[in-house]
Amino acid sequence: MRASSRIKLITSAVTLVFGIGCMAADRDPSPTAAAAPSAPVSEKAEYRDQSLARTIGQGAAGADAVQRVRDQRDSVAPGMIIRNGSAIVEVATLDSAIAALRALAQRLGGYVANTSVTTGRDQVPSGTIELKIPAARYDSALAGLEPLGKVESVNTTAEDVGEEFVDVTARLANARRLEDRIVAILATRAGKLEDVIAAERELARVREEIERYEGRLRFLRTRAALSTLTVTVHETYPVVGAPGTGPIALSVKQMWRNFVLFAAGLISSLGWLLPVSAIGYLVWVAVRRYQRKRQAVVPLTT
Repeated sequence: MRASSRIKLITSAVTLVFGIGCMAADRDPSPTAAAAPSAPVSEKAEYRDQSLARTIGQGAAGADAVQRVRDQRDSVAPGMIIRNGSAIVEVATLDSAIAALRALAQRLGGYVANTSVTTGRDQVPSGTIELKIPAARYDSALAGLEPLGKVESVNTTAEDVGEEFVDVTARLANARRLEDRIVAILATRAGKLEDVIAAERELARVREEIERYEGRLRFLRTRAALSTLTVTVHETYPVVGAPGTGPIALSVKQMWRNFVLFAAGLISSLGWLLPVSAIGYLVWVAVRRYQRKRQAVVPLTT
């Protein structure tokens, strides 16, 4: 068999192997569906493992790869839960509450991601603090809100991404096995230049997919390792207010402000009202004079 024919045959075999691997990885149509942590191995997972074994080959190497995927599914997938929450707390003073939240995050091994504070005029001082807390200490973070003040509301959401993690791991194993085969083919390459370039182009594409899968796995690990807790704190809403700032006093002040605004608007409107009034007066005088002259001329002509 000639060298060019051998290269074409090898390239076709590599493409066929990669297609089988993608079909095996894409067998599950909903990779983001929630997986029960304590449930036994599903039929879809078994099918994926068998397809992976057919893709990477039988024997000791194939069995080891399948076993690694199963071990990773059993050990990592149950803990791949992304937890996020939000809470509203009424506090005595805003500054002390923000300082306490920062200390709480540091004590639990987390950090403060974002902070927003509002202390405008005629507004109740409030702030929103976003805490990044290790997932294992999320409940401790919720318990740490009690000493701050009155907890008005707490909302928590949980998203299980264990099945997606296993699915991406299987895809990554397929892509790495295909990468090893293409590298082995290129190590013994011979034949036309365009065949070699095609194999290298296929290798670049596979490595790009490997990087994408690895990035997705890193993202899932990071999101599952750190929980996000958004805490909104505000001071007590005033009912009557401090001495001299009761509802009646505030109403009188608001009335005075409205009167001043009206007077200021009236004064500013004189800039165009006076010229328009003067022009209107001159037009009115001219019309009156014209009418008087006409009335005086009419008897003479009769």
